[in-house]
Amino acid sequence: MIPLYWYLLLSALVFCIGLFGVITRRNSVGILISIELMLNAANINLLAFWRYLYAQTGDLRGQVFVIIIFVVAAAEAAVGLAMIISAYRQKQTVVANEIDSMKG
Repeated sequence: MIPLYWYLLLSALVFCIGLFGVITRRNSVGILISIELMLNAANINLLAFWRYLYAQTGDLRGQVFVIIIFVVAAAEAAVGLAMIISAYRQKQTVVANEIDSMKG
């Protein structure tokens, strides 16, 4: 059985990679992907704690939370990509510093 702290270390590593990507990326699509990495790190944490606390009892709360986060992440990606496409059509760039407002 894999210890809980391995999952937590993996989650922290994935979250730090996502945070580094958000801070250092200039491309809007790269920032969006980094935010998705951070959400996946939260999913790893939820599933790890569910596995070690509730999996033997048959409780499905952890899996329900993960499904909800997947739905929110999919909605966030769809809205984010729509905003990036709209900004690209207006400004002809996806660099985050140059897209400071949605006004023309």
